Amino acid sequence: MRLAKVGLHGVFAVYKPPGVAWMAVRNSVETHLLRDLNSFKRPAPRRLVRFLPSMVEGKDGKELTMTVTQLPAMADHPLVSGPIFRHLKVGVGHHLDPMSSGVFVLGVGNGNKLLQALHDAQLTRTYTVSGLFGKATDDFSDTGKLIEKATFDHITREQLERILSVIQGSHHKALLQYSNIDLKTQEAYELAVKGLIRPMEKSPPLITAVRSLQFAPPEFQLEIHCLHETQQYLRKIVHEIGLELKSVAVCTQVRRVRDGIFTLEDALLRTQWNLHNIRNAILKSKLRVETEIQKSLAYEGEEETTASPVAGETQLSEGEDALLPSSVIKL
Repeated sequence: MRLAKVGLHGVFAVYKPPGVAWMAVRNSVETHLLRDLNSFKRPAPRRLVRFLPSMVEGKDGKELTMTVTQLPAMADHPLVSGPIFRHLKVGVGHHLDPMSSGVFVLGVGNGNKLLQALHDAQLTRTYTVSGLFGKATDDFSDTGKLIEKATFDHITREQLERILSVIQGSHHKALLQYSNIDLKTQEAYELAVKGLIRPMEKSPPLITAVRSLQFAPPEFQLEIHCLHETQQYLRKIVHEIGLELKSVAVCTQVRRVRDGIFTLEDALLRTQWNLHNIRNAILKSKLRVETEIQKSLAYEGEEETTASPVAGETQLSEGEDALLPSSVIKL
């Protein structure tokens, strides 16, 4: 039985709960798929031709002869051969660390090639990041070791919005530098309008957009659109924001709400991790995945025509090292 017969080639998204490693999620999905695949009715065992000795009555009494018969192949018996499917090639997209939750993209079968194509497309991801003013920890999370406390009554939403504007502006300028695009061309302008500018090579974490969703001190929540990020980097952003506001802050939650074309609406819950739902999710996303990959290929063609005359120049010029997104505000 081939995976193609059950429509199990493609990519889909599941919801990773907090407190669970991404590898455990991947293994659980594979286990559920193997269970359902092996529950299908097995093909009939092969019939093998055998010549069996037998005694027949002859002229001189009983004689030994060979009788042709067909017997089921014992090697095909479930107790001998075991399950038909023992392993599936399930690949993973961008990781989520154990404390984080949200959209987690997986690929099965030939979908692993699509995962690589989506990775090469450098699609942005969106997170909701919750923070808490007033304390700092050694790992920037609310579960870390407390190292400092501070007041936060002086912080206003306007001050927070101002800091977010600085972050977004600095990262946007860094994105333009790493894209190595000649900004004086019409093609570059059109790419910028469409939001298709991407770094040409591996870059530090880049924030393409950030805004405040909630402000109710000491609690606040941000929406962050980014590239090449880690969840720990997002926690550090919360820490740095607290310092810039003359206070301290810890991150209480990192939740990925979008990974490229996949959103929370596409993510299958744990109770939905079965063959039927995963197959439907693959079919549902197939056209969108193909469209996004084609857009990426088209962008690469346009990028070649809009590249800066200085080939390979992706370094920031002297005096602009403050734009590097290594410390959020002092980028």
